[in-house]
Amino acid sequence: MSGPESARPGGIFDDLSRYIGAPRATDLAVADDGGRVVVAISELDSDKASYVGALWEVDPSGRSEARRLTFGETGASGPVFDPSGDLYFLRHVSKDEKSSAIWSLPALGGEARIVARRAAGFAGVRTAAGRIVASSHVFPSATTDDEDERLRTLRKDGKVDAILHSGYPVRYWDHDLGPATPHLFAGTADGDMRRVTVNAGGALQEASYDVSPDGTFVVSTWTVPGALAVSRTVLVRIDVESGERTVIVDDVDADFGSPAISPDGSSVAFVRESVTTPEEAPRMTLQQYMFDDAVVSDLAPGWDRWPREPVWLRDGSGVVVVADDDGRAPIFVVRDGSATKLTATDSAYTHVQTASDGSVFALEASYDRPPHPVRIDLSSGDIRRLHLAEPLPELPGRLTEIETRTEDGTRVRAWLALPEDASDTNRAPLLLWVHGGPLGSWNTWSWRWNPWLMVARGYAVLLPDPALSTGYGQDFVQRGWGRWGKEPFTDLMAVTDAAERRPDIDASRTAAMGGSFGGYMANWIAGHTDRFRAIVTHASLWALDQFGPTTDASYYWQREMSPEMAFENSPHLFVADISTPMLVVHGDKDYRVPIGEGLRLWYELLSESGLPADDEGRTDHRLLYFPSENHWVLSPQHAKIWYEVVFAFLAEHVLGETVELPETLG
Repeated sequence: MSGPESARPGGIFDDLSRYIGAPRATDLAVADDGGRVVVAISELDSDKASYVGALWEVDPSGRSEARRLTFGETGASGPVFDPSGDLYFLRHVSKDEKSSAIWSLPALGGEARIVARRAAGFAGVRTAAGRIVASSHVFPSATTDDEDERLRTLRKDGKVDAILHSGYPVRYWDHDLGPATPHLFAGTADGDMRRVTVNAGGALQEASYDVSPDGTFVVSTWTVPGALAVSRTVLVRIDVESGERTVIVDDVDADFGSPAISPDGSSVAFVRESVTTPEEAPRMTLQQYMFDDAVVSDLAPGWDRWPREPVWLRDGSGVVVVADDDGRAPIFVVRDGSATKLTATDSAYTHVQTASDGSVFALEASYDRPPHPVRIDLSSGDIRRLHLAEPLPELPGRLTEIETRTEDGTRVRAWLALPEDASDTNRAPLLLWVHGGPLGSWNTWSWRWNPWLMVARGYAVLLPDPALSTGYGQDFVQRGWGRWGKEPFTDLMAVTDAAERRPDIDASRTAAMGGSFGGYMANWIAGHTDRFRAIVTHASLWALDQFGPTTDASYYWQREMSPEMAFENSPHLFVADISTPMLVVHGDKDYRVPIGEGLRLWYELLSESGLPADDEGRTDHRLLYFPSENHWVLSPQHAKIWYEVVFAFLAEHVLGETVELPETLG
C-alpha cells in the first residue's frame, strides 16, 4: 500500500492516475470490548482494472500505526468480530473464482482459514454467541447443496443466462434477479452452514438482518409481493434451529428496514418509511418492537430528521443513529423519547458501532477529508482519529458555505469548494453540481464525484441542497415532492445567483452538471435557461413517462410520478429550448435509469434541440457511452476516462481551451 508516490502528501487531485489509485476505507469492524478495530481498505489490483480489499488493524487508542492483516489479490471484505474476538470476513478462494467464502482469523493469532464455502458464495456475515449467519443464493428447485451446485454448473457450462419470471421486480440497480434467490444460512466456526429459510422466493432480495445476542433467532426484512406489481417490506423473526418464521411488524402504509436487536434480546429497533403518494413525501422514523407484548412504539416522536443505521448502546439504554442535518450527517443518541446530537463536526458518519467500554466507533468523512476511522467518547462527544497507513490527502483549495433566501422565504444552503488562489483579482469559473437521490444531501466525501478534482483545475464547485434534500426537515422534502421542475429548480438558480455575486467568482464562466436525479435537473436546467456555457448530464432521467415503467422499481417511482406529474416535470418536452452544449453520459448496465433515457436524449438533442446537428452531422453535443458500466461508472480506468472527457468538454466551452481526449478512446 505504501510507495514513493502514495507517501507524498497531497497532489493526487492533479494526477488522475494517482487519484484512482489512492487507497480508500470502505468498512469497519470493532470487537465487543472496543479493544480491536479493523478497517477494510480498497486498492487497485496489479492490472489497475479493479479494486481489491485488504483488512488493516488500527490502534483503538489512536497512538500506533495500522498493520495489515490480509494479503493477496483475492480481496477481503465484510469484516466482523464474534464475541470471542475471532475475526470473520469474506474473500474469494482464487482470483478466477468470484464467489466469496467465509474466512476466519483467530483472536489468538495464526493463519486465516476457510470456515464455509458454497459455489454461490456468501454475503452479509453476522455473528453472535458462536453462531454465524450469512446470505447465499439458492435455485428454487434445489433441495440440497449438491443439486444447487449441479444446476449452477449446468447453466454455466451451457452458457445459459435465461430467466423465467412470474413476479416483479426482475432486476436491481445493475444486476438481474433470479433464477437463484438469496436465503439465510446459519452455522458455527466448524463450517457446518445449513439453510435456515425455505420458500423465500425473492423475499430476501437486498435484505437487512440482525442476529439475537444468544444466536437463537434472526430478525430480517422480508419482501411481500402484492397486486399490480407492487411489493412491500415487513419484519420477520426466524428461529435459527427450526427455520420457523413469524411476521412481527407489518403495515400496509409503510416499509421497514435496518433491524437492530437489543443487547438483552427483548426488542428490536428499526426504521419505518411511510409509503408515498403523489401528494405525500415519505417520512422516516425510528421505531421499536417489544417481543413480549408485540407493541410498536416511536423512539423519538416529533423528531424531524431521517434516522438510519440504528445500533444499540451495549447497556441497552439507547440507540445510536445517523441522520442528515444541515449539510452534515451527525451521530445522534436516541433515548427517553428524544434524539441528542453526539457529534458537532462538519462530517458525515457511517458504519457506526458501539463497544462495551462505552465508546462509539465509526468512519468519519467530509468534504475536507475521505472516510477514516474515529473513536468517539459517548459522554463528551470528543473524537479521536485513528491512524491509517496512508496520510489523508492534501486538498488543492478551501471549503466554505453559502446560503440564500428564495422568493418564498425558504433558506437554501450549499458547500462551495474554491481554488486556493480564487480572489477578486483572480475570479474562478463556477461549476454547479446537483446531487442525486433526489432524497439526499451533499454532505460527505465521494471518490466517484469529487469536487477537488475540478478545484485542482481552477473551478469553484457549488454543492447545493435544494428542495427535496434531506437534513432540513420534513417540510423541506415535501416542498419539492412531485414538483421536481419547480422549487428544486428555482432553489438551484437562487443559490447559484448567490455564488455568482461573490467577488471571487466569474459569473460569465459557469457550467452545470449532475448525475441520476442530478442529471434530471441538468436536463431540466438545459431546457429552462441559457445562463450556463456547458452542461454535463450523467445517468439522467429524460422522459418521465418512459422512465417510470422501465426503471428497476417502477412501483416506487410511480407512487409520486402520476401522469400529471410526469407531464408537468419531464425535461424532454423542452428539448427545442436547449441551446447549451451538453455532454451526455450513460452506462448500458444502468437499471435504475435505463439506457433508453440516454439514447432518447441523445437522439432528440441532435434532431430537435435548439442546437441540433448541422447538415453534415456535426454538433457541439457529445455522448460518452459505457457498454459495461452501471449507474455510477465504477471501474477505475472508466472512471478516469469519465473525468478526462468531462475536463475536456468543460475546458472547451467554459474556459475556451483545448484539452486532449484520452488516447484509449481511439
